[in-house]
Amino acid sequence: MILPLVQIAAIAAIALYLGRWRMGVRRKNAQSWESLIARLRPDWSARGLSDHFLWKEGLNATPDDVWQRMEGPRGLWVMYQNSRVMLEMADYAVRNCDNVDRVLVETLHSDAMQIRMCALMALAQYACTQASEGVRVNAFRAAQMYMGMAARLTQLLQEHAAVVVPDFVAAM
Repeated sequence: MILPLVQIAAIAAIALYLGRWRMGVRRKNAQSWESLIARLRPDWSARGLSDHFLWKEGLNATPDDVWQRMEGPRGLWVMYQNSRVMLEMADYAVRNCDNVDRVLVETLHSDAMQIRMCALMALAQYACTQASEGVRVNAFRAAQMYMGMAARLTQLLQEHAAVVVPDFVAAM
């Protein structure tokens, strides 16, 4: 008697999950460029980490300087959230432009996942040990990848959707 109920509950849970997943994909595909720009967190900008923000990869600071300029965990959290939005922007470019460099898009996917992992690791370390050397190093790695991802996304947008680049630069 219990086994059929467990099977029904499992099937219902899977069906509910698949339905929610499908709705999420539809909602993601229906997003406009303006809604993506609006989701970027403007309360912190990585401009202070590099002289050539959005146009060239690399940082001009040490891990300690990066930690101070990113305002500690606040900057990490913004990078964590913005990396997902930038990933959705790359997907938007793929959906709406022809001949998009798939390797570049896959690199952006990889960058976003690495940024999110580094940021979460640094935030977890910060919660346990405050601003230790390990936290600052992970924050530096996340910031370095974030700068690279932003530069590559700018490159992708310049090549395939140049009209949206000013909005992206202003939001970042």
